[in-house]
Amino acid sequence: MIQHPNLREWEKSLKKILDDLDDILEDHYGQRYYLHPARPKRGVTANKAHDGLFNITAQFSLGLGSAHGKGYVIDIRLSTLEKVPDEIMNQIENLALRKIGEKLPEYFPGKDLSILRDGNLLKLHGDLSLGKA
Repeated sequence: MIQHPNLREWEKSLKKILDDLDDILEDHYGQRYYLHPARPKRGVTANKAHDGLFNITAQFSLGLGSAHGKGYVIDIRLSTLEKVPDEIMNQIENLALRKIGEKLPEYFPGKDLSILRDGNLLKLHGDLSLGKA
């Protein structure tokens, strides 16, 4: 598969934002729930998505059926066997919206990007252009 040469840099910047968010959420909520028994403790692996309470990922979506169109859907999962109340998940998502929104200008300077709720999803959308190849 052929990829745009700037896609790797784009996705590295997005991963940095997600890693920053992982640290913030771990600091706020990491001790509230027991970690899944098969999940390594925070900081044990080289990838923050593979350890600790939070697994935060982003997947590109064409946005078919979305009022906001294409973008990256941000998925926040907690690696616990405990039931996490909807109210707490809503607090986590609201904190994520705020913190990602604050970091977008730092990691994507000059880009008109925003993060919002798109139905029951969190979506990063706006200027997703990669520049000239």
